[in-house]
This record gives sequence, structure tokens and C-alpha cells, in this order.
Amino acid sequence: MNIVQRWLDRAARIDVTTINRLVSLPLFLGTRVVIGLSLWLEPASQGHATHLQLGLHPCSFLTWTGYACPMCGATTSFALMAHLRPIAAFLNQPFASFLFLSTASVFGVSFAELVQPRLRWSRLIDWLEPIEGRVAAAFLLFMAVAWVYKISLMKAWIALP
Repeated sequence: MNIVQRWLDRAARIDVTTINRLVSLPLFLGTRVVIGLSLWLEPASQGHATHLQLGLHPCSFLTWTGYACPMCGATTSFALMAHLRPIAAFLNQPFASFLFLSTASVFGVSFAELVQPRLRWSRLIDWLEPIEGRVAAAFLLFMAVAWVYKISLMKAWIALP
């Protein structure tokens, strides 16, 4: 029996609870870092460029074109959401606000699976699988609409109170 076959045999004997925890651990740690960084960052007053606090470079797309990139303002919206300012976050970048809520949901589910596994990921996949194409299309459409909104906002075509 070769080494790959032995590894596959051992993997087949791992119970579902252990698999759920193995899936949940990196998801929990990753989302915890994202939410922690969002809380640590101070949202930029201009609605974008919060990422500069992380030592990252200015947005190349914005620099080259003068227009917002598709995720322009995402870091700022994440910081606003983490600071419990959801309306300001949504007005700044609606799609990023949704992504923050998704990140927080993954954090919660992964924590729950680590503490008490109940096959939540499997049930979620079973629910999403038949509609995954529509969900992906809705994500892309929402991102595109939010991008046009952000361009309009930054070009002062939309005036917020």
C-alpha cells in the first residue's frame, strides 16, 4: 500500500465532527483577523484610503483613471461597520457593508462549529448549491451597482446629507 493510499484510508476514518472543526478553525481565525483589523483601523473621513493605515500603497486604479475601483471604500466600510456605524458604512460602500456582514456571519458560524459542531456548513452548502449561479450573479450585480454608486459619490454626482 503506497503512502497516498494510507493517507486516504486514515482521512476516511476521521469523523464528521473533526472535519467540521478542521474546516471551521481557519475560517474562524481568518475572519477574526479581518474583524480585529477593521476594529483597529480608523475610518478615513473621505470614504476611502483607510487601507493606507496598513502600510499599503494608494489605489493604482484610482490613481491611473481618476475613478473609484470596484471595491473602493471597502476598508473604510469595514472599519465603519466594526465601529458600529452601519448606516455610514452602507452609504460609503454598500457592497462592502454586505461583505462585512458576511464575514461576521462566517465568524459566528465557524465559532459555533468549533464549540459545538452541528453540520452547519453542510446544511448551508446544501441550501446554496441549487441556486449558486443566481447567488453569484446577484453578487456581481450588487458589486457593479455599488461600484457605479461609489464613482458617482466620489465625482460628487450624489450629495449625501
